[in-house]
Amino acid sequence: MGESGMQGAGRDLPWTSIAFALLMVASAGWFLIWGIDYTNSTHLVLFVLATAFGLFMAFNIGGNDVANSFGTSVGAGTITIKQALLIAAIFEVSGAVIAGGEVTDTIRKGIVDLSAMPVQPLQFVYIMMAALLAAALWLLFASRRGWPVSTTHSIIGGIVGSSIALGAFLSGGDAVLGLVHWDQIGLIAISWVLSPVLGGLVSYALFYQIKTHILRYNDRMKERLQELRQERRRLRDEHKNAFERLSDIQKISYTHMMVRDAEALSEDTFSPEDLETDYYRKLHDLKQKKENVAAHRALQNWVPLVAAGGAAIISSMLLFKGLKNMHLGLTTLNNYLIMGMIAAVVWMATYIFARTLRGNSLDRSTFLIFSWLQVFTASGFAFSHGANDIANAIGPFAAILDVLRNGQINASAAVPAPAMISFGIALVVGLWFIGKEVIQTVGRNLTEMHPASGFAAELSAAAVVMLASTMGLPVSSTHILIGAVLGIGLVNRQTNWSLMKPIALAWVVTLPAAALMAAGCFWVLNSVFG
Repeated sequence: MGESGMQGAGRDLPWTSIAFALLMVASAGWFLIWGIDYTNSTHLVLFVLATAFGLFMAFNIGGNDVANSFGTSVGAGTITIKQALLIAAIFEVSGAVIAGGEVTDTIRKGIVDLSAMPVQPLQFVYIMMAALLAAALWLLFASRRGWPVSTTHSIIGGIVGSSIALGAFLSGGDAVLGLVHWDQIGLIAISWVLSPVLGGLVSYALFYQIKTHILRYNDRMKERLQELRQERRRLRDEHKNAFERLSDIQKISYTHMMVRDAEALSEDTFSPEDLETDYYRKLHDLKQKKENVAAHRALQNWVPLVAAGGAAIISSMLLFKGLKNMHLGLTTLNNYLIMGMIAAVVWMATYIFARTLRGNSLDRSTFLIFSWLQVFTASGFAFSHGANDIANAIGPFAAILDVLRNGQINASAAVPAPAMISFGIALVVGLWFIGKEVIQTVGRNLTEMHPASGFAAELSAAAVVMLASTMGLPVSSTHILIGAVLGIGLVNRQTNWSLMKPIALAWVVTLPAAALMAAGCFWVLNSVFG
């Protein structure tokens, strides 16, 4: 889809935007009514404000994180923004509601130690509210400029900034800096480099193999088919000229011979020896050469293997990461067997699909088969994203709800289903209203995308996320995906490095910017309500 189509997708259907706005308002209203009863009507103004901040954060996660997840699919022309929205609505919300977890840690990543201070429950609420609002404002700022940044780093920065502000309020002095686990901040700094490098390396390796064994093979076959078409045109022209030089009696005789040859070709017992004319003999030879080209061989042999590997990676992400909060009782061996079965089914289905495409052109066949694979990987990525990264909004908010309901600070907090549903809706609405700039950046502005390259980028990002989770490496899924897109650009020798400079700067600025804004937000909240 073209650039103008991407930018105008949200404006050509104003009633759709109105419908999404009404959906957001309705879900927020429903949640407020439910939440007032859930929190026993305590601190009503704080609860309303906290709900607004939490939904605003989920809205901006949708505009940035979800947008960069679907950017490669939209940029490659595999799906439109509206279709991306539909997939996001189904898989992101399903991931959040089905597998988002019944409880969440109140302090994410153990980034600050509040036990060293006499923190009152309401002061804890101000910390989380300030963190949500600051992180959301930074994400909105980044999204409007098309910068894909880490929502996890944003909320961590918000919690760090508001916690330091509380420490300064309670005790003052340099001791407040001791609240922060700076080793964790150091790991985040490492992720600024580690995440895109890992994503880029894996993406480069995968797409290089796809380009070598599939796309370049297809290019050679297209050249060979074009040569055969030109030979056929020359044969037709030569025959036409030779026929014109015949006498009338010879033309009649030769025409009868050609009619018999045409009938012979349609018979089941046809043999080349039955042909009487040079034209049909040469035409038959050209047809045999075309059949021997095996133009779709790479699609039939290599793509099913790539698809099976991709299915194994995406299913592992769902089993080990997306569904981990559901406690299905599956052992590691069970998960590997399920992955093997899914990979085998996908291999067989892709092989059969590739064979059905033999009648189509190579370009269309390649586009179709990788489009389906890309939708599959994007859907799996969306489910896992909804199950995990919605915690960046729901975690602090669940902590607020828990304090308002019970009047004390707990190490973990329940995540009510109505909160998951409302926040999941806000996620999708954010994608619709403010996600287009980030989609444009990831899908088109960093490098040109094709379904094959988009599939390689998404699959590489999923593989690195799984590998990093297994090894405990500090990585960001957003940074990994951008690295994967850059890896595609390196293979194609077509990368917009000038655009990458402000994005990289935004990655570094995310945590301190969110921290500074959160400190200011905490000061305001504590002054008004404290």
